[in-house]
Amino acid sequence: MAGRRPKLILIDGNSIAYRAFFALPALSNAEGQFTNAVFGFTQMLLKLLQDESPTHIAVAFDAGKETFRHGLYEAYKGTREKTPGELSEQFPLLREVLQAFSIPALEVPNYEADDIIGTLSKRAEEAGMDTLIVSGDKDLLQLVSERVHAALTRKGITEMDRYDPQAVFDRFGLTPAQIIDLKGLMGDASDNIPGVPGVGEKTAVKLLQAHGSVEEVLAHTGDVSGVKLRERLETYRDQALLSKQLATIHRDAPVDWGVDDLAYTGYNPSEVRRVFQRLGFRSLLDKIPREIDTPGQPSTTSDGKRFQPQVQRIETLDAYRQWVRRLTSPIGILPVYDREDYQTARLLGVAVGCGDQAWLVSFESELGPTDLMDLWQSERDKVVFDLKSLAVLLDGHGITLENDGTWFDVMLGSYLLNPSDGEVSLSDIVERETHRQVAPAKPGEPGYAEAQAHLAACLPALRSHLFPALEAQEVDHLYGDIELPLEFVLARMEVIGFRVNQDKLRAFGAELERKLAELTKRIHERAGMEFNINSPKQLGEVLFDKLGLPALKKTKTGYSTSADVLEKLAPYNEIVQDILEYRMIGKLLSTYVEGLLKVIRPETGRVHTRFHQALTATGRLSSSEPNLQNIPIRMEEGRELRKAFEPTYEDWVILSADYSQIELRVLAHLSGDEALLDAFRSGADIHASTAATVFEVPMDQVTPAQRRQAKAVNFGIVYGISDYGLSQNLNIPRKQAAQFIEEYFRKFPGVARYMQEIVETARKQGYVTTLLNRRRYLPDIHSRNFNQRSFAERTAMNTPIQGSAADIIKLAMVRIDRALAESGLQARMLLQVHDELIFECPEAEADRLAELVQENMENALTLNVPLKVDIHTGKTWYDAK
Repeated sequence: MAGRRPKLILIDGNSIAYRAFFALPALSNAEGQFTNAVFGFTQMLLKLLQDESPTHIAVAFDAGKETFRHGLYEAYKGTREKTPGELSEQFPLLREVLQAFSIPALEVPNYEADDIIGTLSKRAEEAGMDTLIVSGDKDLLQLVSERVHAALTRKGITEMDRYDPQAVFDRFGLTPAQIIDLKGLMGDASDNIPGVPGVGEKTAVKLLQAHGSVEEVLAHTGDVSGVKLRERLETYRDQALLSKQLATIHRDAPVDWGVDDLAYTGYNPSEVRRVFQRLGFRSLLDKIPREIDTPGQPSTTSDGKRFQPQVQRIETLDAYRQWVRRLTSPIGILPVYDREDYQTARLLGVAVGCGDQAWLVSFESELGPTDLMDLWQSERDKVVFDLKSLAVLLDGHGITLENDGTWFDVMLGSYLLNPSDGEVSLSDIVERETHRQVAPAKPGEPGYAEAQAHLAACLPALRSHLFPALEAQEVDHLYGDIELPLEFVLARMEVIGFRVNQDKLRAFGAELERKLAELTKRIHERAGMEFNINSPKQLGEVLFDKLGLPALKKTKTGYSTSADVLEKLAPYNEIVQDILEYRMIGKLLSTYVEGLLKVIRPETGRVHTRFHQALTATGRLSSSEPNLQNIPIRMEEGRELRKAFEPTYEDWVILSADYSQIELRVLAHLSGDEALLDAFRSGADIHASTAATVFEVPMDQVTPAQRRQAKAVNFGIVYGISDYGLSQNLNIPRKQAAQFIEEYFRKFPGVARYMQEIVETARKQGYVTTLLNRRRYLPDIHSRNFNQRSFAERTAMNTPIQGSAADIIKLAMVRIDRALAESGLQARMLLQVHDELIFECPEAEADRLAELVQENMENALTLNVPLKVDIHTGKTWYDAK
């Protein structure tokens, strides 16, 4: 730090977390934990560390609901809604991130984060340090001075407005110290500070520019023009003084940390990467450097011993033949290729290893993949990491790997044993299981081939660690009967891809652009002015200041124009529905139309999505590049996007097979609830049946609104929905949503009993299982922290349901793939989207394929209620509905 001017950054933790939660969509990690607030906060933190290079840093949090201000005014912050559970459960995760960054999280009982910041910024100023306060709360502007500046969130979470004393004056026409006087006069609705009724910001600023402070304004009320204003100032004199007192940040709070305690020397990259992996922040991983050996260099064990197998190169056919005969079993195999996208990469060679020996079989001279058939087809045990990627790479050379019992995939084994870790790198697994540190390198980086050889040498040892653990935890059958064979199925699906008609897609894009132009024109006409519809600030001014719509929610930086707010405002003005449609059309155009056009492979005219088999804690598959599981099919425009997806040949058709309400059927089986079992056994409309039960009306008198509410509760129960979540889905008060959930459990006692019993099981054994014995560990089930424990309890309730549904469709895919191979049909499985499988086949085969698919899906697993599959065919994916 020598030569650097000391700089302290103080972050308002609650404010930034709230801002991030409402600014970002509802993200979650592989464990199903909500992470949008943590993700947004972390984005902001990384940008601050990079841009500001602080020498000292801390994050301040509110210690609890009650502070000394409640002693002054019992109704302080009394109008605030209870913090949504989806946000409060993220604060422990946020503290975990801060701990990984070695940044202290501070709180002081009976005081707010503002008071901690005020106290520490004063101490820093007295010590001659510069301070930057980061918040979304304008209250903190009262602390601004020549040495203390503030950065307030403006748009999203990383864009901020900077304030020094001049900037405060330019914005308010006041000095920073007068901000508390401003609050004293105008109050603050978000904190329930009353102020003087009828005095807004403009009036308050005018009074303070004339008199300087609340006290002086009240001492000179006779000089104030306007009889009503004078009367209000006189009537609410004590309230104005109290409001100023409430708004004043305490700068001598009992904060035990001194400025020197906040010195910052950086963070441990490996610790931050570990936390990012667990939270699913894959897009942020590249921003964190690796803190291990240089790629390709010898790596060390945790006790300091060198692990440095000599890498021998094999480049000729003769050398290969002599070498391969001497290979023992098992061996580790990793592909070496020239780019990160294995689907389009060129295979440069194969890294092979065992124990302290490592070899690199190069394809850059006379050898090629087909020369290694005796390696691919040998009876040796072959240990790999991500067998699917190797299978896809070899398919490009006409080589098809078979599930012959000789392959072991470390990625899948580790995933089944540690499902909450998400996608973990091979080097991380090596370090965790063998305590060796092996520096990975990406394709194209120096030392990449040698790093792959070092990692390959570790693979046989990993198999000896992982396979006995799979047997001990009784998930070896899940591995051998479902996950491993599924990997071969997914590899074929990735290679085949899905044909996309680019002309149709571009025409659809042009239609969306036309609709956007129409909507833009209509919105401007209804607003009576032109403005940037994509600007939350301008949109808020139009809706709430110009058109006078009720401001249902305010953020620290102004009016909220989030989707949930706009949906509630839709009945007030037609412009709101137009804006919602404008946003939806814009997302379709940018994310899906333009996004799909970028990833259509020119040589095939198809999209080749990448399936992620070892990512989610529930066992669900996900896809990326492109993500075809997130096409918004609830709206007609989203469904129409599927018209561009066509079969390969003119006389072929698309066939879709969709499990009907599989998670609710699993719930009925697990819970044994008689009402649910009867509904499914009778073939009734489950949502109408639920509505009839809950609302106590005959089935034929259930209204569409009642069915919609019952459907939201049905699916919400599966996902452990909270009263807040249900209230947002149905646009009803939280109290009504809570009553709805309570009534549901009263009418379906078997479901309520199941939820209680599965939580008790989780408490006893520390994990829950699916019907096929997939485990999910719940380390927080005994946590003293209410939010962590509550999340673990919800996870215990819904994981057996979601995970069993995921297991069933995986099992069905393996069965169908085997049946197709035996049938002689030309049909091909193309895609899995949640509970739906997509195929293509000659039109003449459609009936036989439908029969084969239905048989294998409906009989994949026997439940106490029938599994039902809806099958449709058509000339496009859209028509197969």
